Amino acid sequence: MIPDIGERKMKKNRIIAMLLGTALLVCGCQQTSKATDEEKKIESEKNTTKTEENAYQGKLDLITPAAYNNTDGLKLKKGDYISIIGKANGAQYWDEVKKGVAQAAEDINTNLGYTGKDKVKVAFNAPDTADNVDDQVNLLDEELDRYPVAVGISIVDLQACQVQFDLATDSEIPIVTFDSGSDYQGVAADVSTDNVAAGKEAAQRLAEEMGDSGEAVLFIQDSKSQAALQREKAVTEELKANHPNISVVNVYHMDELSNMQKTVSDEINAGTYRPKDSELPEGQLTGEDVVTADSITEDQVVDYILAKHPNITGCFAANGDSVKLAVDGLERNKMEKKVKVIGFDANDDEIQDLKDGKVNGLIVQNPFGMGYATVVAAARASLNMGNEAVVNTGYTWVTKKNLKTDEVQKILYSK
Repeated sequence: MIPDIGERKMKKNRIIAMLLGTALLVCGCQQTSKATDEEKKIESEKNTTKTEENAYQGKLDLITPAAYNNTDGLKLKKGDYISIIGKANGAQYWDEVKKGVAQAAEDINTNLGYTGKDKVKVAFNAPDTADNVDDQVNLLDEELDRYPVAVGISIVDLQACQVQFDLATDSEIPIVTFDSGSDYQGVAADVSTDNVAAGKEAAQRLAEEMGDSGEAVLFIQDSKSQAALQREKAVTEELKANHPNISVVNVYHMDELSNMQKTVSDEINAGTYRPKDSELPEGQLTGEDVVTADSITEDQVVDYILAKHPNITGCFAANGDSVKLAVDGLERNKMEKKVKVIGFDANDDEIQDLKDGKVNGLIVQNPFGMGYATVVAAARASLNMGNEAVVNTGYTWVTKKNLKTDEVQKILYSK
């Protein structure tokens, strides 16, 4: 039987409807898939941005007051110049400071919408030779001649730069100190670790490691900077006041090497001391056998200190360089297993020594946050916004046990 025309039309309409439904379903699936891919891309970008922010946000979070962990409200003029002067170039610690400085500059320009020649310029400079007082003073002179809107400086010598600070004051260029400050009355703010609290904790940790008794030596990076002096004083006072069974038998300042070279050579020549594995004759030296002071290396100075104090069971080292000096010396003299070491900072060598058990604990500062907050403080000073006298950038106690925790990982130096 042949279907009539009406039935054929109805069947045709049903087929068309089915085809349209299928097409709409496919189209809908494609749109859903496309939307899902787009959402994934956006979410991925958000996560990437969040990860990048988190890479340094933990360091900013340590800064108090919190007004110094961001650049909000810093309405600097186009092309303004801020000069930041450190104590050294090239070391990991100072590289972290530079990264903090650069991040603050980037944040300022982003907030203000400045690009190209309009950008606020922030430069980090430092002596090529670490802790060189004359080079730093000359550098400060050069930077003041550029008339920056503000200067931030980590001072090598507590007594240096007074004349330059007077000149800056006369030129209405505010000075902010960081890392290692000054007693100069006109400083707008000091951005640093609380070295007294950090030194006190270092002493407490050392006492704990030593079983609260025994002899200890201190290795201090210098005898002139405020930071070094504060740490040394805090450690010695804490041990004397609260750990009377621990004796500090020697303090070596690394900038007094020439004095120690003379001490060592004088004893060698007098016959009262002989370096390990020495081929020198016994007794007082004469003629060609006489040892000159400048022939004594710093390693030999450390060996001399350790030889004079063979019973030590504790060592405090006040920065990365002094930690290395102490650890290498203890290993060279086969004393590393009995002497507990507490140090400052967290360069690659120190972290490896911590993992290897050569260092028992580290007071890790926040150089990134220090660089960042110094730029903020300098900007605030140039804008007459007012500053806190002291900006605390924080520190963290780090051991082999807590090294892998999130709290510690977020404050370690970035690669």
